[in-house]
Amino acid sequence: MYNDIFKIGGLTIHGYGLMIGLGVLCAIFLAEYRAKKRGLNTDHIFSIFLLVLIFGFIGAKLLFCLVEIRAVIANPWLILSGDGFVVYGGIIGGIAAISIYCRVKKTSFLMYLDLLAPSVALAQGFGRIGCFLAGCCYGRETDSAFCIVFRESLYAPNGVKLLPTQLMMSAGNFIIALVLLLYAKKDRKKGRIIGLYLILYSVGRFVIEFFRNDYRGSIGFLSTSQFISIFTLILGVLLFAAKLSKKEKPQAAAIEEKTDDSQD
Repeated sequence: MYNDIFKIGGLTIHGYGLMIGLGVLCAIFLAEYRAKKRGLNTDHIFSIFLLVLIFGFIGAKLLFCLVEIRAVIANPWLILSGDGFVVYGGIIGGIAAISIYCRVKKTSFLMYLDLLAPSVALAQGFGRIGCFLAGCCYGRETDSAFCIVFRESLYAPNGVKLLPTQLMMSAGNFIIALVLLLYAKKDRKKGRIIGLYLILYSVGRFVIEFFRNDYRGSIGFLSTSQFISIFTLILGVLLFAAKLSKKEKPQAAAIEEKTDDSQD
């Protein structure tokens, strides 16, 4: 596809960055909407998202550096480049950011993870469209009609029929977001929504890795992401199955937020 969407003077708008930005905005609006319905303080949402973006960026870049340690040693400028991120690093960094924020504000960590889980999946769906436009995260060669042929990609091999793994991942993330939103309509125990997200994403990511053909690092016969997926799946199952206290009603959550704010 074409990553250069349009130009304004000397400024080029890239499809990858545009989709990331659109995904973040949609994620924030969704989280704010759901927070208001539950009587939560929306000021926390914007603060959390800012931290998640910062920590997520750092986490995604750090995991890339670990996976590509030899390339980074040979060319340290890769650390500062706009390319080279691993989604799982971003997820880990984002969760760390939420944990720190909730600890400082003395509010429920799992409650906000549950609240933000559908937004994360939604943002990932847009992000994978960005991958499609850029041509990264491309699939294996195929003779089937279910394919995409890149012409001007800097990453994917051009002029070759490839499985559209980026669009497959995008559709999967949008479906996960929808499933989580439907599941969250009823009052759920704390940790179950984020647990379900980790289960669905881990399984989907493990499977899709078999169809990708870009280099992503490996641990034994598994890709790095497949290896991490095993542990995130286990964590998701534990969170989903754990006998935790029920999530507060919206009114109770609002009281909790007001109490937290009075302590700030």
